[in-house]
Amino acid sequence: MASDEKSAAAFRTIGEVSAATGVAPHVLRYWEARFPQLKPVTRAGNRRYYRPEDVALVQRIASLLQHEGYTLAGVQKLLKAKPAVAAPPDDLRAIRELLARALAES
Repeated sequence: MASDEKSAAAFRTIGEVSAATGVAPHVLRYWEARFPQLKPVTRAGNRRYYRPEDVALVQRIASLLQHEGYTLAGVQKLLKAKPAVAAPPDDLRAIRELLARALAES
């Protein structure tokens, strides 16, 4: 029997994203024009499908605008200066290098 719940990695429609985030569909479409980082996958008929990282970005933008008092221009500058995905910390780089050396030696 199939579950009504989607997996965390599943794509979401604009209606599902709107319901989950509280952001109206017309606002989501507007944000796509204002934030180049927000690019949902489009299929036939221009239907939008949001990846989990798109939903996280919508939540971040909404929080910055609604709760932290940023303007659209302020959020645009913030997202340009601080991308959502940060570089791994130095200790993770060191572990990665250690594993790469171990694999090379074997």
